[in-house]
Amino acid sequence: MKRFFARLLPLILVAIMGLVGCSNTPSVITGNYSQDTLNMVDSLRTAIELPEDAPNKAEAQAEARELINQYASRYRRDRSVATLTSFTTIRTALNSLAGHYSSYPNRPVPEKLKQRINQELRQVEAALKRGA
Repeated sequence: MKRFFARLLPLILVAIMGLVGCSNTPSVITGNYSQDTLNMVDSLRTAIELPEDAPNKAEAQAEARELINQYASRYRRDRSVATLTSFTTIRTALNSLAGHYSSYPNRPVPEKLKQRINQELRQVEAALKRGA
């Protein structure tokens, strides 16, 4: 009996992990690099510019984290975009914001970091217009 449960438990855990991993949340990342990057810029701006007392601040930050993870996993190994100026600049902004969210989850984004991220997002938009 003990042997039966020892074999059944890993099978149940694998089934649970498989079902939990299959969520119904649609991916915002479409595979169109320019559009995905512009969506990322909009999401980041929304997340950092909301006032601290906004009722949807936590939701916007969670959405930004999820989008950062999806964007990074989609384009991190894509050699066609890895050398683009827009990609390297947005990765810098993403890493800065993700680092703040993971290190200081309950603290507001400092004004200096907001200014730097906004500057980098403007550079990304300009680079996308140039096609870089």
